[in-house]
Amino acid sequence: SASEALEPALAVLEAGEVVAIPTETVYGLAGDATNGRAVARIFEAKGRPRFNPLIAHVADMAMAERIAIFDPLSRKLAEAFWP
Repeated sequence: SASEALEPALAVLEAGEVVAIPTETVYGLAGDATNGRAVARIFEAKGRPRFNPLIAHVADMAMAERIAIFDPLSRKLAEAFWP
């Protein structure tokens, strides 16, 4: 079950590894976006070219600001269009 899988998945992510997660259509690979080793493993597993960026999902603006720099225009767009 999902609840039984959560704890081991979190341990794997905290160790800088990658986990597969189901989506509504296919699977996704998840890793800690702040961990360079985890990000590199996703690129490697997918055979993704280094120039093709990954998406980092964040819960809110505060979390986004911990991993990105927002100029005034970017901040205005995020405030207008993010849920």
